[in-house]
Amino acid sequence: MGQPWAVGSAEGSPAGLPLVLTALWAAAVALELAYVLVLGPGPPPLGPLARTLQLALAAFQLLNLLGNVGLFLRSDPSIRGVMLAGRSLGQGWAYCYQCQSQVPPRSGHCSACRICILRRDHHCRLLGRCVGFHNYRPFLCLLLHTAGVLLHISVLLGPALSALLRAYSPLHTAALLLLPWLMLLTGRVSLAQFALAFVTDTCVAGALLCGAGLLFHGMLLLRGQTTWEWARGQHSYDLGPCHNLQAALGPRWVLVWLWPFLASPLPGDGITFQTTADVGLMAS
Repeated sequence: MGQPWAVGSAEGSPAGLPLVLTALWAAAVALELAYVLVLGPGPPPLGPLARTLQLALAAFQLLNLLGNVGLFLRSDPSIRGVMLAGRSLGQGWAYCYQCQSQVPPRSGHCSACRICILRRDHHCRLLGRCVGFHNYRPFLCLLLHTAGVLLHISVLLGPALSALLRAYSPLHTAALLLLPWLMLLTGRVSLAQFALAFVTDTCVAGALLCGAGLLFHGMLLLRGQTTWEWARGQHSYDLGPCHNLQAALGPRWVLVWLWPFLASPLPGDGITFQTTADVGLMAS
């Protein structure tokens, strides 16, 4: 018989290097933004009301970003501490030899975290943690607000970058935007010019990636699928868009996007899931 929950041998590894690298990149973006706003051309010219609204938007985005990061990292999506012994095993249950435990449907073992994850979607490389049942909501909100923050930063850096690009030929401009490292190594730009171009490039690229990720996971959300189920064409847990949203985000799914600490308890436990076959049987 397997253990009722994961124990020491299945302890997940810490976020470690991926989280440190992500934090260093975020710090570099913040320092470059502060340098441009304080010592550079400054923010785009705005009136008092527009400036106040921009500061309010920045505070709202930053609070949501940090709040969802904290919730994502604090939420444990694994089977650690979950009582699985005594459960009536049914279709979809499996035995994990690494964790030495029975695991419920939609769970999967993560080689990076070294433990099984409830309703496992994928392993987030940037934050060094799996996305599962208990942290799917902050992950989705994190995609939304990260894209918004990066776009906002790109707008704030826009005047400084525009002034820099106007000082050079179109060919030099294209090379600086597309190959900033090459321009720095060949001595064509200064370190400050490279930093501005590189940070703006990564912010725009990051916003596009987060936006694409949000669209993809939004599709999965409406279909009641995980990434693994989508890749295999499984639709066993698609109970309709409204029910799927409530199952993943809770009853207040419309408002959870606006504030990370809004109470919206999930209706399930990450172990048992209603299927389309169950709905069909109840309807017949």
